[in-house]
Amino acid sequence: MDEERVLVVGAGPVGATLALELARHGVRSTVIDRAELPSRHPKMDFVNGRSMELLDRLGLAGDIRARGVPADHPFAFLWLDRFDGEPLSRWEHPSVAGVREAMAAVNDGTQPYQPYQRVMGSLLEALGRQRLAAHELVDFRPGWALESLRQDGSGVRAVVARGGRTATVAGRYLVGCDGAGSTVRGAAGIGVDELGPPVWHCDVFFRSTDPALARHGRFFLANLTAGMTLVARDGEQTWTATFPAPGNTPYEGDPLAEVRQRLGIALRVDEVIDVAHWQGRLGVAQRYQAGSVFLAGDAAHQFFPTGGHGANTGIGDAVDLGWKLAAVLSGWGGPTLLASYGAERRRVALINRELCANLLEVWRRFPTLAAHGAGLPWLRAFLDRESYQVGNTGIHFGHRYAGSPVIVPDGTPEPAWEWGSIVPTTWPGARLPSVRLEDGQELYALLGSGFTLLDSSGSGAGKELAAEAERLRIPLLHLEIDGDQARTALERSLVLVRPDQHVAWRGDQPPAQPAAVLRAVCGR
Repeated sequence: MDEERVLVVGAGPVGATLALELARHGVRSTVIDRAELPSRHPKMDFVNGRSMELLDRLGLAGDIRARGVPADHPFAFLWLDRFDGEPLSRWEHPSVAGVREAMAAVNDGTQPYQPYQRVMGSLLEALGRQRLAAHELVDFRPGWALESLRQDGSGVRAVVARGGRTATVAGRYLVGCDGAGSTVRGAAGIGVDELGPPVWHCDVFFRSTDPALARHGRFFLANLTAGMTLVARDGEQTWTATFPAPGNTPYEGDPLAEVRQRLGIALRVDEVIDVAHWQGRLGVAQRYQAGSVFLAGDAAHQFFPTGGHGANTGIGDAVDLGWKLAAVLSGWGGPTLLASYGAERRRVALINRELCANLLEVWRRFPTLAAHGAGLPWLRAFLDRESYQVGNTGIHFGHRYAGSPVIVPDGTPEPAWEWGSIVPTTWPGARLPSVRLEDGQELYALLGSGFTLLDSSGSGAGKELAAEAERLRIPLLHLEIDGDQARTALERSLVLVRPDQHVAWRGDQPPAQPAAVLRAVCGR
């Protein structure tokens, strides 16, 4: 048994993020994926700002932006009766360039370290696979599918197959990042709690230079009363049209004719790149762990695309689990650290499922109200009232791991939370606020790969805690911070930050028992 290796099943954005997170901490992995090549279908479209902060730690942010839509592309939702008519409502969110302007204008922790980025999931998957293939700590095996797994006290053995050949791969842990129909989840005997029935959809991914599509200028997506969503994939020529299949069975008609009928225009299509049939679900796995087997991404939770929760929740899973597995395999993390993965991330999935369903109701009611005869003024008023949903920054940045067994609370009440903005706080369990220091450096860019102790005491008050971490062989960077704005945002003189940028402990004085604090946050 390879006791220092993690087996990762699935090389999509979540599996790739997990393997690269492990490698960041010096841990080897074997990654298998049944597909030889990246998907042609774009799948996801939106990497939120919180995910971009996490991916920037892995050196991916620049390459993702190079593959995405331009920074000045509007983030607009259009709601239309017919595509050749005027919008009933237009929901606006700042472009990436607009977010950057807001970031430059203030320095109080209310802005992200990274803006969001729109990029086709197929391009993100291709980038992840390239990085996996090039990394010396990753054994990437495209074209290999998991057939079975067996675990015992020393780890996991998996039988994998490719082209009639089989092989056995072994590791201390195995993580299923293999999608909604997860083979790993089934093999581990983990059920899924679903909210409502699944719904069949059809996606048509196509290229079109028809000027009719430029009628409303640039936009992110358009929703039609006929029950279809049109997404501008690259901001220029590639599009995805999605509609629920009549009868809730896989669509069997002419998908392009269906798209034209629902758009209400004689659309000229230059090329149909792909057609996909999929089921929208609102499911969360009943457990995230079974012995040495873990679930992440769509294997652990399935959402509809509304709200951009799917892959982004999965990226958060991968980083949370990745550093914890690395800590245990490196000897400084304890068993409670692994137990905290499910405690922290399953709650996030359950919350995101509800918020996804909240926006999904607008998607459902818009065509339903129109079908029942609601006039255009009714529809406009309904949509205008719901427009708050597009500015959901607080959802993406505001998850706090309160109650986690590896977070040390300080006894203060939980701070306020806002739907549309970041509430900066170092309350234990919260994401660290992003601020610039007096010399212009970004605080996030200075964080270490292990724990970081931010010390704004001016007297080096964190030295004792840092020395204790060294004695316990816990990787910890003691970072002394200067500047009034940083001190205000940090709220306490000492703030202990985890590798995933969440606060583990804080205080104005060193802890009376520094070893106890460090052991607690490391699950020991």
